[in-house]
Amino acid sequence: QSTWGLLFCVYFILILCTGVLIYFFEIDKLIMLKSRSTSAPSSPSTSPRRSLPNGIDCLPPCLKPDDSRAISTSPHSPPKQTIVVKPGEKVNLIVGNGRFAVDPSMFTGHPDTMLGRMFQNSTLENCFVRANANGDIELGQEISASVFKIVLDYYRTGEVRIASNMSLPEVREACDYFLIPFSIHVVKCLNIGALMHELSNDGARIRFEMLLETVILPVMFEAAENGERECHIVILHEDDVVEWDDDYPPQLGEELVQAVYNTQLYRFFKYMENRSVAKHLLRDRGMKKIRLGIEGYPTHKEKVKVRHGCKPEAVYNYVQRPFIHMSWEKEEAKSRHVDFRCVKSKSITNLEVAAAEEDQEQLQTADTGILPHQLQADSDREPGV
Repeated sequence: QSTWGLLFCVYFILILCTGVLIYFFEIDKLIMLKSRSTSAPSSPSTSPRRSLPNGIDCLPPCLKPDDSRAISTSPHSPPKQTIVVKPGEKVNLIVGNGRFAVDPSMFTGHPDTMLGRMFQNSTLENCFVRANANGDIELGQEISASVFKIVLDYYRTGEVRIASNMSLPEVREACDYFLIPFSIHVVKCLNIGALMHELSNDGARIRFEMLLETVILPVMFEAAENGERECHIVILHEDDVVEWDDDYPPQLGEELVQAVYNTQLYRFFKYMENRSVAKHLLRDRGMKKIRLGIEGYPTHKEKVKVRHGCKPEAVYNYVQRPFIHMSWEKEEAKSRHVDFRCVKSKSITNLEVAAAEEDQEQLQTADTGILPHQLQADSDREPGV
């Protein structure tokens, strides 16, 4: 009996201790939940939010509507937790396959960039960002970690220094993504040729957009008003003199060639890279069958060749000038289709109809003595022949 009593006491003590541990665990859990609710914002839904790349969210002011090129959200992305960035506290940024611990205050000096707008509040007490399950902020995964190191150097020194082994187009894409200005005052590169090429591409896009509005579009409108759906424009120098003989005009083919005198556009199309930029821009504007190059254009008559039994032929002087050809035709495939005359088919599947037509032809032959195909041939002849 004493043994059973001892076992009962031990069992009772174990149950009591377990209950006490569970009670304290629940109390600790309630305290943690209460502390989290007090530290979170009281009404975060009072201010509208705009989404930043890969689930990042920032209270306004943030990205403007015209900066939507840096915004990319995924509706199937897992839920993110909201963290509070406090002054002096570092945050972890995940870019590509790298993890960077940075102080958000370094971004506030450049409020026009994407990271500067994310952390634009000077105190950073009211800036909320959405992080992943580990508390890290995920940025563009398509940007490599080595390129993002160069981007961070811009916030420290104000310059983007590109090493000789770095890909300049990749750095350019990262600068556009983070809204960092790509100019000669910011970018420092050892490969000056590649840098000048990127800057020239930017200048060529801006320049051609202006020339397209002022020089090319008026010629296209004139062609469209005449019912044309394509145009072939030759760009001449303003000093070029074109004198054609009305009696012996040059042979220009079937295309309607229109010439414009503009030295700026002439110099622009002199470079193959500029023609490539213009072709991409015109394709983005909806143009079709775009051709750009340099061809010969007749300026004045040199002489007239006269051969026995042939028409006189004029010989013109030609100069090499750039041209641009484009089309805005919607049904270009149907325009090349030719409809031939439909001929009555001789194959008749209905035997009764075939027999009736054969009997009618025999009766017509017996009455006139002329075969049906001879009647058709006689009717096709002109009167008096």
